[in-house]
Amino acid sequence: MHEVTFLGAIREALAEEMRRDERVFILGEDVGAYGGAFKVTDGFYTEFGPERVIDTPISESAIIGVATGAALMGMRPIAEMQFMDFISCGFDQIVNEAATYRYRYGGKCSVPMVIRGPSGGNVHGGLFHSQTREAWFTQVAGLKVVMPATAYDAKGLMKAAIRDNNPVIFFEHKYLYRRVKERLPDDEYIVPLGKARVAIPGSDITMIAWGAMVQQCIAAAELLEDDAIDIEVLDLRTLYPLDTETILQSVRKTHRVLIAQEAPRTGGFAGEIAAILAEEAFGDLDAPVVRVTAVDAHVPFAPPLEKYYLPSVTDLVESVRKLASY
Repeated sequence: MHEVTFLGAIREALAEEMRRDERVFILGEDVGAYGGAFKVTDGFYTEFGPERVIDTPISESAIIGVATGAALMGMRPIAEMQFMDFISCGFDQIVNEAATYRYRYGGKCSVPMVIRGPSGGNVHGGLFHSQTREAWFTQVAGLKVVMPATAYDAKGLMKAAIRDNNPVIFFEHKYLYRRVKERLPDDEYIVPLGKARVAIPGSDITMIAWGAMVQQCIAAAELLEDDAIDIEVLDLRTLYPLDTETILQSVRKTHRVLIAQEAPRTGGFAGEIAAILAEEAFGDLDAPVVRVTAVDAHVPFAPPLEKYYLPSVTDLVESVRKLASY
C-alpha cells in the first residue's frame, strides 16, 4: 500500500497504461515539457518522449479531432482538456464524430480514446474555469461518462477507460486533486465502468451523488448521525452507462432519496435519476425525490457569491432533515 492524492492516482494510471501498451499516448496543451497545468503529466515527457507526450496548439477541436483519427487507426489516445469547460470547443468532434463511428460503420471500427481534464468549482476559478458539464454528454449514445470521487476510483476507472474500446469522457474534479488522499494497493487493479458503489451503508435515506458531491454527502451524513438519521451514500462513479440496479436496490431499502449535483438544477443529470425513480420505484417512495444543486446561473468569481451558488453541506443537512420529517 502507498498513499497518493487524487491527482497522483490519475498520474499513476496514465503512466502504468503507457508502460503497458505502447499504443497509448497523451496529447494536449502544455502536457509535455511543462507537465500539464495541474502537473498531472509531470515527468512524462522525459520518460516517454515527444512522440507519446505531445504538446498541441490551443485548439480543443484539433486535439479531439486528432485523437479521434488516431483511435480509428488503432492507437489509444488520451486527450487532455486543460479545463473541461473548453471541451465545448470540440463538441462537434465528440458527439457527431467520435461517438457515432461504431454505429455508422456497423460495429466494424472502434474509437478507443479518453478525453480527460479538470472540472468543477469551489476553487474561485470564475466563469470559464469552474463549470460542471457532465449532463452535456450523458444523452449521447456511443460515449461513456465517468466522474470519480476517490483516489482509488480515479486510478481504477482511468485504467478501465483507457482500455475501453469506446470514447470515454473523464471528469476530474479539481477541488479533489490535492485534497483527497488515500492508501492504494501496490498491485494493479481495475474499477469497472458502469458500476456504482455504496460509500456509506444506511437504512433511512439514500443520498445519490458523483464527483466532489460524494465527499459533501459523506460529511453531511456524519453530521446527521446526531439526528439519528441513518444515511446511505451512493457514489455513481459512472454516469453513462448508469448502474440503475444499484440505485433501485438502495431506494427500495430506504424509501427516501436525495440527489446531489454540483451542476445547475435545470437539465442536470439529477433530473434523469429522479425520472427513473418515478418510473421504476414510485411505489417504493415514501416522500418526493429531492434535488440539491447549484442555482441556474453562471459560476461567480467572487468567493462569497461562489459559496452561495454551489450546493453545500449545510444545504444537504437541511434538505435531509426536511425529507426525513415528510
